[in-house]
Amino acid sequence: MRILDVGCGQGTQLLALARGGHRVTGLDSSDTLLADLEATLAGEAPVVRERVRLVHGKAEQLARLVPAREFDAVLCHGVLMYFADPAPLLAGVAAAVAPGGFASLLVRNGDALAMRPGLLGHWPTAQRSFDDMSYGNRIGVTARADRLADLTGLLAGNGLSVDAWYGVRVFTDTAAQDAPVPAEEELTVLLDCEERAGSTDPYRGVAALMHVIAGRANVALSGRPGTSNLPAAHVSDKKGPGRGMIPSLGR
Repeated sequence: MRILDVGCGQGTQLLALARGGHRVTGLDSSDTLLADLEATLAGEAPVVRERVRLVHGKAEQLARLVPAREFDAVLCHGVLMYFADPAPLLAGVAAAVAPGGFASLLVRNGDALAMRPGLLGHWPTAQRSFDDMSYGNRIGVTARADRLADLTGLLAGNGLSVDAWYGVRVFTDTAAQDAPVPAEEELTVLLDCEERAGSTDPYRGVAALMHVIAGRANVALSGRPGTSNLPAAHVSDKKGPGRGMIPSLGR
């Protein structure tokens, strides 16, 4: 597949995908992170390096930096929440999706923004979060959440239809940053619980993050505008969020 990773950072997703045989273009605005990624790439096998192209630039200028309708998959994970207005970036993401391709978005869940402060007993913040989509994240940066209905509408306006969505961090969102990783057996059970909850109502609706898959119709194949031709495993393989084709969704 031809994949674009918007906000690729140090390349966690990009490297896994390139090692898996995909051709990946990574875009990031950070000189430091791209330099770190290039250093890591230097240690990869030549066949992996040949599959990777790096682009330095701002995500909001995406439409000017990559070809239109060029990519089978466009990943935008943990990026949209740092833009006060999501519309321009979503337009750029959508423009890069080829017919029959899809966009994969990881965003903060605005429909459940009050959950974390409420569970932690931060009541003024919880009260404000029912109406105000801005929040302070764990690294001290003010960010923004998206409601599923709003995101669905913006994507539809750019020719993409939501094929599937999952909740991410249903049970573990309030875990301390310095909490130790559980033992292997416990971790396996924890991940199974998260995956099942992330793909099941009503649990997925209260997750901290949403993983949204939105496809562009390939009219030449389907003849049905508004219906993408994604392989079923790419949109709902019953493995839940974070497994299958797209790794590392827990930014």
